[in-house]
Amino acid sequence: MSSDISSLKLDSVLQNLPDDIEKGGVISATSVIQQKAAEVRNVRVNWHFYRSGDFISQQEFDWIVKYESLETAEARDEFFKKDAMLCAEVFLSLLEKLSKNQATQYILILIDDMLNEDKSRVEIFKEYCRKKGGAKKKRTIWSHMEHQLQKSDGLIQNMASRIITKIACWSKELMGETDLQFYICWLLEQLKLPNNEYLGSIARCLQMMLRIEEYRKLFISTEENMSKNNAIPALADILNESVKEKVTRIILATFRNLIEKPEDPEVSRDNAITMVQGKVLKQLDILKQASNKYEDPDLLEDIEFLYEKLQSYVSDLSSFDEYCNEVKSGRLEWSPVHSNEKFWRENALRLNEKNYELLKILIKILETSKDSLVLSVAIHDIGEYIRYYPRGKTVIENLNGKYLIMQLMDDADPNVKYEALLCVQKLVVHNWEYLGKQLEKEKDGQVAGKKPISVK
Repeated sequence: MSSDISSLKLDSVLQNLPDDIEKGGVISATSVIQQKAAEVRNVRVNWHFYRSGDFISQQEFDWIVKYESLETAEARDEFFKKDAMLCAEVFLSLLEKLSKNQATQYILILIDDMLNEDKSRVEIFKEYCRKKGGAKKKRTIWSHMEHQLQKSDGLIQNMASRIITKIACWSKELMGETDLQFYICWLLEQLKLPNNEYLGSIARCLQMMLRIEEYRKLFISTEENMSKNNAIPALADILNESVKEKVTRIILATFRNLIEKPEDPEVSRDNAITMVQGKVLKQLDILKQASNKYEDPDLLEDIEFLYEKLQSYVSDLSSFDEYCNEVKSGRLEWSPVHSNEKFWRENALRLNEKNYELLKILIKILETSKDSLVLSVAIHDIGEYIRYYPRGKTVIENLNGKYLIMQLMDDADPNVKYEALLCVQKLVVHNWEYLGKQLEKEKDGQVAGKKPISVK
């Protein structure tokens, strides 16, 4: 029953957001995507160049030039009504034919503008793809726009994202599961990108998608979606940095759903622990202290609920649970557990659980991470596993960990290099304790007149 109430609250929060992704006072005027779109609108595309080079057809040239000449929404509406299918055909054809970023940006902005003028126009594109484009090329509107998501230009990607979101939310027919899965994953990946200047637009697209119950179910239904795409850590980062009450409301309502909605209590527990790992509890404490400035009773209730729930999980949280979630998040840091000998004596063997799941994640980090801190901690943990599990050397070698660690001995970062050297010592020698102490002394400059320990 409580999860149903929470879901209704989330619906209430979402439905009170502006209908358009960027509408609403200051956001519209200051968002990066709106500023850049305004700049692109002011520079018209040279359609004569494209026509003279036979890049576009005469019909496409005539249509787009006529469309640009229409100055009012009423005139554009009348123009669309004459031949709606031609509108979709020209726009989608131009997207395929034009290779320059500025031209592609311009077309996407025109499409976005026409949808903003009349929501029902989303059906024009779906109908065209179903009747004409679909029969000829077997392409949906989703495949047309998903192609734009793969381009390297940020404005192109995020204008396409806005269009996908509006068609998905305003159309009579919901987005299919395969395309929905792809798009939600894309949004979550964008949330993780460091210094993403379009983060506000991505977050608002996600908010708009989450209004639809069917879309929300996919977003929160499985642990796999949440952990593999790092949605909780990404939303936690936004929460910790946000100064806007609307953003705080939507994220807290989403977090509450992620604890109350899943049928499997283990999924709820893992979601809560991931929130703790993302320092959500600390932010909730700050929000509690500033609760007198919030008038929304649902927001205050969500703050209280999440604070109490996460506190209860913290009290029951074992050091190994905490470690598991830190590794799975990929956000390794020198928390006390990593250097705790008692922890490793008791838990080294547990890294073999679930077909070496944690070890495989650590080794994947060695292969993909560019963060020196994360790499250093991952190498250290593999070394501790080898130290406390007798067959650890064999396991690491079989998982290709030894090769990766030896490569990192040449890393430019001295801490990564040091941890890799110490780990290799544990891999290839027996008396690792003595060698480890000697290596520590060398690192601190306490050993004078002695040759470095060689690794053979």
